[in-house]
Amino acid sequence: MLLEVVLKYGGSPKIYWTPEHKAFRDYESSTEREIEGEREMAELRTAGVVDAHRSSSYLLFHHAWKLLLRCHERTPAFVQGVFVQGRSRWHQRRFSHLKITMADGDPICEWILGEGGASKIKRVTPVGGGCINVANRYDTDFGVYFVKTNRDAETSMFEAEAAGLNAMLGTKTIRVPKPRKVGSLPRKGSYIIMEFIEFSFSGGNQADLGRQLARMHKTGTSESGFGFVMDNTIGSTPQPNPWTNDWVDFYREYRLGYQLKLVQQQYRDNDLYEKGQRLLERLPFLLKDLKITPSLLHGDLWSGNVAYDKEGMPVILDPACYYGHNEAEFGMSWCAGFGDPFYKAYFEVMPKQPGFEQRMPLYKLYHYLNHYNLFGSSYRSSCISIINRYL
Repeated sequence: MLLEVVLKYGGSPKIYWTPEHKAFRDYESSTEREIEGEREMAELRTAGVVDAHRSSSYLLFHHAWKLLLRCHERTPAFVQGVFVQGRSRWHQRRFSHLKITMADGDPICEWILGEGGASKIKRVTPVGGGCINVANRYDTDFGVYFVKTNRDAETSMFEAEAAGLNAMLGTKTIRVPKPRKVGSLPRKGSYIIMEFIEFSFSGGNQADLGRQLARMHKTGTSESGFGFVMDNTIGSTPQPNPWTNDWVDFYREYRLGYQLKLVQQQYRDNDLYEKGQRLLERLPFLLKDLKITPSLLHGDLWSGNVAYDKEGMPVILDPACYYGHNEAEFGMSWCAGFGDPFYKAYFEVMPKQPGFEQRMPLYKLYHYLNHYNLFGSSYRSSCISIINRYL
């Protein structure tokens, strides 16, 4: 009696690549060690053919299948089929449930092999760099896709990311990955499929980044005021974006005020919260006499969200988009590495308004508060220092 399992596996754990007909004879020495504790991934092309009449082969298959089931709980697997061959009705009944157990398809592979235009997925490779989502590169006979998954996120998170990417794409000013599909994972979680952009390891010209970002700010405007078409996230923190006519009201209520409430709820930091409330009262004075029009912002522009393609042109990704004061884009400049060529090129397109340097800490405060909420009290001193500066 022969059992053949043919499946394609995508996700974060690393699976031992078993060549066709190799079965599981290397299971004890290789497969278990590779599966346990690794956050890398390879493609399991063929799990092999084993003879269930042999007790050793049967046990190897049984234990290996249990490991695959456990990994399947952590990340989606696309099972092409479980085929049972042989005369024994007992064996056929014994293993028939495996088809049912693993029959739920991987919607990512289904889209790529359907609407995505591919007929074959060649390999799936993990892509590092993120701390919130699991990212993989899908190489197919039709091209390459970039896929992010999150087992704890609703589709609304990736829908908001797609909306931001499409908004930036619409300005035709700077390169961003084109979103292709957002959907739900089996059981729980969600995914986004987008264009894969090959990055250059040698970097690019910061002046191009500054110039193209300024063009996006100048071109991307909104008649609805400040906010965005939907709420999104900054890191994993919710970011409310209701349409608001006045920038001071928006920044006070939905940026600084919102983060201060989270600090109070999470840490009971009364001192910072009370000082923050006093700062909110001073915002109209601190932002007076400015010409502020809604500009489309990336919203989370730090070095990890900036890259350069193979031609050396800038690419921005992982946005937290909204329409706001263009100067708020530089709130993450403390970990962005922008140099003089960047700012010089930017202000040639979007002229600098008087007091820019004095206002910068005010926009950095939003992101310091968010880091305090996300990562803990090591960011508290920076928050207090900025607040005290303006009181």
